[in-house]
Amino acid sequence: MLALVWLTGIAGVLWAPVAGTVLNDANLDWLDVAVWAFLGGGLYGAGGYFIGGLVLYALSRSVGGITYRQARHLLAFASAPVALSLLVLWPVRLAVYGEDVFRRGGADRGVGNVVFIVIELAFVAWSLALVAVGLRGLLRR
Repeated sequence: MLALVWLTGIAGVLWAPVAGTVLNDANLDWLDVAVWAFLGGGLYGAGGYFIGGLVLYALSRSVGGITYRQARHLLAFASAPVALSLLVLWPVRLAVYGEDVFRRGGADRGVGNVVFIVIELAFVAWSLALVAVGLRGLLRR
């Protein structure tokens, strides 16, 4: 579960707008990006796990309720498609655009970038669908 949460956090950090400007600083290189994504992803994933779990728990209370632990676990397991997008989509994106992904401007703008965004949003929609299915299953017990 830790790996799912961490990889989802890394994917979230890399999707953030600030990721597109990390290498604008001439003092930073790929190692700095990797460390930033790993540490930031861990914090982002942990925050999403605990705060997102709390939000899901609070929302589920109005329709019957699940425990806070169930909400956190449901959220973590449902985040698997987003973690998968990091492992499937980002290597392709980096192969196509290289360093431009982490710099302002460059070749990673236009229709190609829109295609990557749409695919990323499809992974997020898949995760949300898994949350809905999981919540339905938990409430039916």
